[in-house]
Amino acid sequence: MKGKRVLKVMSHIITTLLFIVLLVTLFSVIAMRASGGEAAIFGHQLKSVLSGSMEPEIQTGSIIAIDVADAQNTFQKGDVITFQTNDDALVTHRITEVVDGQYVTKGDANDAPDVEPVTQESIIGEYTGFSIPYAGYVMTFANSSEGAAILLILPGVCLIIYSMITIWRALRTIDQPKKDVKKNIEQSDI
Repeated sequence: MKGKRVLKVMSHIITTLLFIVLLVTLFSVIAMRASGGEAAIFGHQLKSVLSGSMEPEIQTGSIIAIDVADAQNTFQKGDVITFQTNDDALVTHRITEVVDGQYVTKGDANDAPDVEPVTQESIIGEYTGFSIPYAGYVMTFANSSEGAAILLILPGVCLIIYSMITIWRALRTIDQPKKDVKKNIEQSDI
């Protein structure tokens, strides 16, 4: 009897967790799509780092949090900034020098500074020091059409399958007393 109670509690916990995962995933994907793919948490934008130019401080595949910059922000040597290059790529590098209002940047793991200086207008934000290693791969996948579809469908399918198993088990327990009664009747007839 105690084993059945434990199984019932575990069943409720699993159902609740699957439902929460489904809701969180749904909310996350919709929020990222609504904001143009810019994930944000507590006022910080989240960006994926897909190169090793800032290792070891920022690992390849990490998610980093940045404070969004505006025209009033000024940066100094040593600040780590995320900026947009002329070919629309996002880069996160450290400022090594400030020359005539422009910033010379370099990745910590790179041997030479970046070719083009960074202007104030091309700076997206400043790195806050918060990163989650390897989560950038997941975020990049989630921002793709296939990733969004899988992350929305997979928890729902798991919840449906788990619900079907739970219903089947419940129906089986309902049928069991009927079989026991029939068996008892057959034995009493003998």
